[in-house]
Amino acid sequence: MTTLILGGAGRSGSRILNRLTAASLPARPASRRTGFDWDERATWAPALHGTTAAYVCFTPDLAFPGVPEKMEALGRLAATKGLERLVLLSGRGEEGARASEAALREGGVPTTVLRCSWFQQNFSEHFLTGPVRRGRLRLPAPDVPEAFVDLDDVADAAVVALTRTVPEEATYELSGPDLLTFTQAAALLADARNRPVTFEAVDVQAFVDDLAADGVPTQEAEPLAHLFTEILDGRNASITDGIERLLGRPASPFHAYARQAATSGAWS
Repeated sequence: MTTLILGGAGRSGSRILNRLTAASLPARPASRRTGFDWDERATWAPALHGTTAAYVCFTPDLAFPGVPEKMEALGRLAATKGLERLVLLSGRGEEGARASEAALREGGVPTTVLRCSWFQQNFSEHFLTGPVRRGRLRLPAPDVPEAFVDLDDVADAAVVALTRTVPEEATYELSGPDLLTFTQAAALLADARNRPVTFEAVDVQAFVDDLAADGVPTQEAEPLAHLFTEILDGRNASITDGIERLLGRPASPFHAYARQAATSGAWS
């Protein structure tokens, strides 16, 4: 009963791998570090061999062009390899991601989909770490409310979906417990690090230029920017109960994350 973690070197995958390992549950990661490559289908079968379940995380995003075709191929391969369940990380409010969800399920393997709000850790472990350090969040979006979700909650939820009986073909929407605008989130980050942090709505080019200061290449920043201009319009301005349904506890609040990240030296 071995679980494969596709994206095992990433932020969610590494957390899930650590949890499974700590619980003495057989698991192995797959990423470019181990020879798995989404663009080289010949590398997929060796990764799936001998596994019974898989966590699927596609980077940079399920909504990008060409991804549904990859998901359909993976789902059919998982079925031929005898996998018994899949857990897919997806995004809330992303119409493009829905096609990838459906495509993965085409293979017939029972699949749990975790649709997530904006990760809290985007501000400390991903593309907004540098902007927070500089004290200015520049995003190609209006100051809309978001229900920022803790990646540790997501990892806990994924472990439950991978290891316990959940309804087949279930879809859970995961969010944090609070709705916060980016201005409000910036204020909580400022309070946690005891330094000013402000929010500024900018155009796509300004966002791309800002991320370039942290070494994020244009080919990564531009698709992110266009995705944000699409989904950051208030469509996810609601609290969901996915975390409570899967974990039996409330979701973790943003202010607790901000304090923990500041204490750990994320923005030092």
